[in-house]
Amino acid sequence: MSEIINRVANSPIVTIDLETYYLAGDRIVFDLEPFLYQGLVVKEKEFRQSFKNLDWSLYKDKLVAITCSTDAIIPKWAYMLAMVNLQAVAKEVIIGSIEDLEKHLLYNVIDKLDVKDFEDRPVVIKGCGKLSIPDYAYGEIVKKVMHVAKSVMFGEPCSTVPVYKRPRAK
Repeated sequence: MSEIINRVANSPIVTIDLETYYLAGDRIVFDLEPFLYQGLVVKEKEFRQSFKNLDWSLYKDKLVAITCSTDAIIPKWAYMLAMVNLQAVAKEVIIGSIEDLEKHLLYNVIDKLDVKDFEDRPVVIKGCGKLSIPDYAYGEIVKKVMHVAKSVMFGEPCSTVPVYKRPRAK
């Protein structure tokens, strides 16, 4: 009998698993609605006072999205004031939805990714996993690596779908 050889393990293929870039931590929404007068209007003095009375330690080391759940017109400074207070305790803060927070977290990691390991190599962007990775992240990672990779595929190294192949030099 001949020895079984794992050709996938011995290939030059590099796998990118976006789950490994997923920042662990509690993701929560900081809603401005409870701080509004009658749920609709920012009254500056009361708004600022309610922030002074708030226990900001509840947001310690959290990943926070600042938003307003009501259809109120919120002045920009109100979001900024929430940002200043949350920035002092939270791990990360953005103004936007939870979905915007996920995009922000993944973009930061992908943007800082060193692409040297992918130069002139076939790259597989892993598609299945335990976490729900936003479609946005797949677009950002392919955009980042396609300029250096020989090819980009989606799936698992043993079963891939071609996404990009560098044109041959003339």
